[in-house]
Amino acid sequence: MSAAHLEKLNADQRHAVEHGIGEGRTFGSPLLIIAGAGSGKTNTLAHRVAHLILKGADPRRILLMTFSRRAAGELTSRVRRICAETLGGKAGVLTDALGWAGTFHGIGARLLREQAEQIGLDREFTIHDREDSADLMNLCRHDLGFSKTEKRFPTKGTCLAIYSRAVNSQAPLDEVLARNFPWCVGWSEELRKLFAAYVEAKQAHHVLDYDDLLLYWAQMAGDPDLARQLAERFDHILVDEYQDTNRLQASILTGLKPDGRGLTVVGDDAQSIYAFRAADVRNILDFPGQFTPPAQIVTLERNYRSTQPILAAANGVIALAAERFTKNLWTERQSAERPCLVVVRDETDQANYIVEKVLEAREAGQQLKAQAVLFRASHHSGPLEIELTRRNIPFVKFGGLKFLDSAHVKDLLALLRFSQNPRDRVAGFRLLQLLPGVGPASARRALDEMTEAADPLAALCALPAPPRAGEFWDDFVAMLQNLRAGKLDWPANLGAARKWHQPHLERLYEDAATRQLDLAQLEQIAATYPSRERFLTELTLDPPDATSAEAGVPLRDEDYLILSTVHSAKGQEWKSVFLLNVVDGCIPSDLATGASSEIEEERRLLYVAMTRAKDHLHLMVPQRFFTHGQHAQGDRHVYAARSRFIPAALAPLFEMTSWPLVTAEASRRAEAPRKTIDLGARMRGMWR
Repeated sequence: MSAAHLEKLNADQRHAVEHGIGEGRTFGSPLLIIAGAGSGKTNTLAHRVAHLILKGADPRRILLMTFSRRAAGELTSRVRRICAETLGGKAGVLTDALGWAGTFHGIGARLLREQAEQIGLDREFTIHDREDSADLMNLCRHDLGFSKTEKRFPTKGTCLAIYSRAVNSQAPLDEVLARNFPWCVGWSEELRKLFAAYVEAKQAHHVLDYDDLLLYWAQMAGDPDLARQLAERFDHILVDEYQDTNRLQASILTGLKPDGRGLTVVGDDAQSIYAFRAADVRNILDFPGQFTPPAQIVTLERNYRSTQPILAAANGVIALAAERFTKNLWTERQSAERPCLVVVRDETDQANYIVEKVLEAREAGQQLKAQAVLFRASHHSGPLEIELTRRNIPFVKFGGLKFLDSAHVKDLLALLRFSQNPRDRVAGFRLLQLLPGVGPASARRALDEMTEAADPLAALCALPAPPRAGEFWDDFVAMLQNLRAGKLDWPANLGAARKWHQPHLERLYEDAATRQLDLAQLEQIAATYPSRERFLTELTLDPPDATSAEAGVPLRDEDYLILSTVHSAKGQEWKSVFLLNVVDGCIPSDLATGASSEIEEERRLLYVAMTRAKDHLHLMVPQRFFTHGQHAQGDRHVYAARSRFIPAALAPLFEMTSWPLVTAEASRRAEAPRKTIDLGARMRGMWR
């Protein structure tokens, strides 16, 4: 078969694509692709999947895992195009069979549905998002009396974060508390009781949280018989962004492919920046040695994004890392412009410099949306946002509310979840309190009756209507019965649910008209899913961004500047990038200067920010800035030193400059003798 589809790849990419792939159902040795920033990682991975299919691999037996549903969709689209170039119209039959592509959590949910009876799950389980999980944790917290302790007990959100960290890192609770939540160490025994009650509550309500989708899957992969059943389904497993996996996800892979044959992982240790989500850089660093013989390593060093001076500076920063896979990014994109290291007086001058440069670039023909301002923490952009607003420069800030976090959307989703699983106590608790005259106590009593009944919905129907609920109660029960019985097709039942919710929306929310637009959008989204079950599962696992919750978002066809945290910017690129506060205390953060592993992650964060830039890179160094919570109008500030990650030895890689520039006229004025006035004498003379 012609290898024309490989001709556009460079030598390293082609090596990665062809490794261990023969004709038919072959199982190559494990492969680690170290893909540097901008090195064509997605293109390489798509070509490897396509090459597997073109060489005879069964697409139904290929498992492709990414870190977002959108990334999975992009990969499969590329695979279709590559196969079509070789097979023409025949490619569609094969690539349409590539059905196992998605996120770890999405694939886990699908497998758990299929294996539910075998592993003791109700197949109609619902999946709680983080807020619902925190609410259930709070119910357990309250039932155990921990909300009334003499000393302040951790909040529901903190409790869930501790539980999630322990599960995903597979670390003992005491270790997690000491390392990540030292202020909670004294509550160790109480937290164990709380987490045990939380697990029992989830099982009683037939609900799973995010972490369960991995935890149950890992438990299946740890059982020899179940692991063998799962492993036999997939000849090839390919994982993107492997540097962002946690120990639980790594254990799933080794459980399915203990010898590594047919396993390909792609990532970049230099871009591992999600330790706060329990991602473990050791997964990728230790991957080659987990197998016998060790995994093959292919390094992609050619960069197709940035200019050589930007790459030279980024290489210099990451070369000082304590441990890494050696690679030096290079490109054919030459430039005489080095990255700028700009020293400014304070955050006000920092904002003014950026606005001036952004407008200069716009006048030179560069769109605002081709430029981005990045920062370590969301509150760092405050002074800049004020200046942009004052100068009437439109911008969008990434890393805000999610669509599903809004109360009215959660109301409607709770109705769908409760109709699918009437034992979902969190969904029921929210729904019942939408009705007039139903408070927390009466909602809890109704849910207790349902929990004890063999048919929970029948138990709800038998309850007397609360005095003030009136006809709202009858409408509520009738709607649940219709949705539960499947009398309406999907997604028409969501339309009926919206109609039921409308009077409550108008009664409970002042901006009902605006919120109604969100619910209309939700119905449009629902129409793209084949069933209510798939809709609830995938929307919970991969929620869209907010709409009306974000004030002042420009229209899609307008131009606007991008503001983003570095974490949210990963995987993106812009012609011009400005990075705020490249000083100790911000990069590295003063909250992450304890363990050496935290310092190394901060170094990688700077590297990720620098490698987002294609043509122009400005690293801002304010000499003083106000820490979060201080007011710039006051005189409390921090004098800052340039980030330790850019020592003097790296200075030649940058264009060192100060701003504002001192003009000759300003210099003469500064040097001219100043006239002195004795105002004190004038004051004394007023009374003589």
